[in-house]
Amino acid sequence: MNDARNSVKQPITTHLWFDQHAKEAAEFYCSVFPNSKIISTATLQDTPSGDCDVVSFHLWGHPFMAISAGPHFTFNPAISFIVNFDPSREKNANDMIDEMWNKLSEEGIALMALGEYSFSKRFGWIQDKYGVSWQLMLTNPEGEPRPAIIPYLMFIGDNCGKAEEAREFYLSIFRNAKPGTLLRYGSGPGPDQEGTVMFTDFMLENIWFAAMDSAYEHKFQFNEAISLLIQCETQEEIDYYWDKLSYYPEAEQCGWLKDKYGVSWQVTSSVIMDIMSKGTPAQRDRVTRAFMKMKKVKIAELQQASIEE
Repeated sequence: MNDARNSVKQPITTHLWFDQHAKEAAEFYCSVFPNSKIISTATLQDTPSGDCDVVSFHLWGHPFMAISAGPHFTFNPAISFIVNFDPSREKNANDMIDEMWNKLSEEGIALMALGEYSFSKRFGWIQDKYGVSWQLMLTNPEGEPRPAIIPYLMFIGDNCGKAEEAREFYLSIFRNAKPGTLLRYGSGPGPDQEGTVMFTDFMLENIWFAAMDSAYEHKFQFNEAISLLIQCETQEEIDYYWDKLSYYPEAEQCGWLKDKYGVSWQVTSSVIMDIMSKGTPAQRDRVTRAFMKMKKVKIAELQQASIEE
């Protein structure tokens, strides 16, 4: 199985599930974030959710996909996105934060007001009009460089206290991985237990992630609205990640799974991605029908479906 792991080179893509606004949201985000663009669009026809738009796009160097597939899942702050504004890279970092905050605030909700905090001279946490959460932060330029956008996982409820364990679990699975910062809560009057994770970050397949424990009461948890997509080249790779990550058999469907912390992943094939972006409408329809019947992706069956008449 080590060979399967060693062959994965694609970055992990953040996947966003929208009711019906995937294209609109992708275009909006590309207008908000610098150096951003739509990569491809396609429509999956006759799925259980009807016809579904699928969009691939990059925001400030971070890979995203989005789908319009009905009102089954709702975004919440269990996974949000840190947006780093580094003054050593962006000379007008403060102005950029203000401009982005104003755009994301349109019909949005401020979770933490934009202002000065103990950990940053300029920070704000906003839930945009689609429900996606962003943490805009003026970064200390003396720290170790980090990318502009970092998915941020909050371990709450029954998961509280497991952020460090989850970090080590993910680091053990991916070959191209490394730990970063690890800061713990000290003693204090708050609900957070001493020694649990106040902040940590780690890199998996060239994508940085961050995590924290929070003992405060929250009325949400990880769900399928935001998932992490691994694009595999071989069946051996798919089998490896599926075996390592899948924890709840009832959650297995169409390449989707949930790990033991409830985080949703998609273990998919480059065959699907190529056909969705380059195939004919008939090929996309045949592959979609074959794909919808699967739990774990089976590459040979998808390839056969793509060439059948």
